[in-house]
Amino acid sequence: MNATKFLVRLLKRLRYNFENSLSRPRAFTGYVFIVIILLAIVMAFLQSMIRAISAFNQPLDSSTSFFAFWEAFTKILGFGNTEPWGSQIMKVLYWAIGITISGAVIGFISNMITRSVAHLKLGKGPVIESGHTLILGCSNRLYSVLKQLAIANANVRKPTVVIFSSLSREAIESEIESRAKAIGDLKIITRTGDPTNPADLQRMNVSQAKSIIILDADASGDANVISTILALKTFNLNQQIRIIAELDNSNTAKTICNLSNDQVIAIRSHDVIARVTAQASRQPGLATVILDLLDFSGDEIYFAKVDALVGRTYSDAILAFHSASVIGVVDAQGQTHVNPSQSYQFQNGDKVIAIAADDDKIVFTGFREEILTRANTVVRKAIQEPEHFLVIGWSKLGHSVLSEISKFLPIGSTAHIVAQSKFVTPNQLSKLDCGSNLTVTFALVSGDFNELNVAVSAKKYKDVIIFGYRNSLNPKEADAQTLLTMLQVNHLFALGESGVMRGRLIAEILDGSKTELAQVAGIDDLIVSDNLAALLIAQVSENPSLATIFDDLFDVDGASVNIRPIQNYAPLGVEIEFAQLVGIGRSYGDSVIGYRVHANQKFGSAKAVHLNPSKSRMFTPAAGDGIIVIGNIE
Repeated sequence: MNATKFLVRLLKRLRYNFENSLSRPRAFTGYVFIVIILLAIVMAFLQSMIRAISAFNQPLDSSTSFFAFWEAFTKILGFGNTEPWGSQIMKVLYWAIGITISGAVIGFISNMITRSVAHLKLGKGPVIESGHTLILGCSNRLYSVLKQLAIANANVRKPTVVIFSSLSREAIESEIESRAKAIGDLKIITRTGDPTNPADLQRMNVSQAKSIIILDADASGDANVISTILALKTFNLNQQIRIIAELDNSNTAKTICNLSNDQVIAIRSHDVIARVTAQASRQPGLATVILDLLDFSGDEIYFAKVDALVGRTYSDAILAFHSASVIGVVDAQGQTHVNPSQSYQFQNGDKVIAIAADDDKIVFTGFREEILTRANTVVRKAIQEPEHFLVIGWSKLGHSVLSEISKFLPIGSTAHIVAQSKFVTPNQLSKLDCGSNLTVTFALVSGDFNELNVAVSAKKYKDVIIFGYRNSLNPKEADAQTLLTMLQVNHLFALGESGVMRGRLIAEILDGSKTELAQVAGIDDLIVSDNLAALLIAQVSENPSLATIFDDLFDVDGASVNIRPIQNYAPLGVEIEFAQLVGIGRSYGDSVIGYRVHANQKFGSAKAVHLNPSKSRMFTPAAGDGIIVIGNIE
């Protein structure tokens, strides 16, 4: 009895070990050879036994009907003949053994190939590229980033982007194919794994990357981004490899940057969108200028060392380049100064910051003394009256945008929020503090069209801002609600009934790929999406030095992009050279970078804005035109 139990346990153990070992190719090969050897021994023994029996060695009787059947049967198997029964039996056995072993081997090889292909599809293989842009994580901003990187690297031989996230390879590639088609020759490699795991990151050839982008796809906080940064730090990366990370919390961003000795560049997407939205809502046409600076099409910001400027002032420099607009200086210590004092004197090692079509367009063309010494007699008057905003819908972006807008507003300005009660609670709106200059009121409604009509016609609003319900709905549902509201508001504007006056329409679209669906009726209307943050991320990944410049331009304090009335700089109706406008702007401490023609608005905002024209461009100012400058906000 004990022997029986022992045998059962032994057989179970052997079977268990056998099943586990089948996953190893060498173990299977060993089993096949063992089986072949054992079968060879058995077959040799059987063959000896058959030879010893005379009946199996007699020729077949061809006169029987069974012979005809056997002959047909063996011919089907491929070895039909008239040899004795013993030989016939052995051939049948060898045939069966051969088929069995061949089938097992072919099945095993086929399974190994299938598993290998499946493993490759999972994206678990290593990356051997170098000089690549490594993107960790996946969010809606990924596809805009890819498009911009494709434009930026159009002249680069075999540009490569490696995307590493926890999503499946097939899912990412399918989304890229449908949402980022215009990527030219950009080579995209996708891999799947855990970006917070150093062992997984090691497969991405991190140390050979040109730059690293960490996208924040988790709306709950910065935990995953911080974990990814810490995982990257285990590689002891070269300080030249910059890590561009999306972070929500300002304190966290500052701490991470300081601890990494500024190797990590924090991009706070939420703040970027809020600041640009606030500034663009204040000045029609400004959004076009900012987008032109952020994307890789048209003019961009470059750096150049110009020896001829050493010993000269910043006011000398701004007119010393015919095809580039100077906006600042990078000193010899690497500090960035956007729109510095006109008396700033260039030293050895300083670089000029300029807007140009390409870096080779920053060509020194000589000083324009006759313009720089020309006096300006135009007096600027800034008279501000309280402004009123209507806000429809609500999201976490709403508070940030209103807080940023309030910094530009005079006392007495108001914002009235109309939100649907099924998406927003009174507690979310009752204690909003958006600054002392802006008084905020709210009303919760059911979403009926008549309620919207009453809200829009209540007073003459400067802007109507529509926020998606991102805190209550998924992006698709929130965008659908926003698009519906835009249609309703534009319909009210078109009717012009019940005292409805058309104001600027500013709408938040969560999915940047849906911006084309949000067709706007007014030339100065603005669609806000995550594309703004994506453009900034792409710019900084290609040139990390731009981070401080854009941070300065988007901040209320210090220099920023502004569009000011042209009559504050030059008389209307009198043709003037653009170089003269630049010289006049100098007297106000501004760096003039272009102008906006009000009459061209009917052709589109892009046609109305002229960024970085040549200094010899002639222009006749008219009422409604604006001058684009880098200067302090008035």
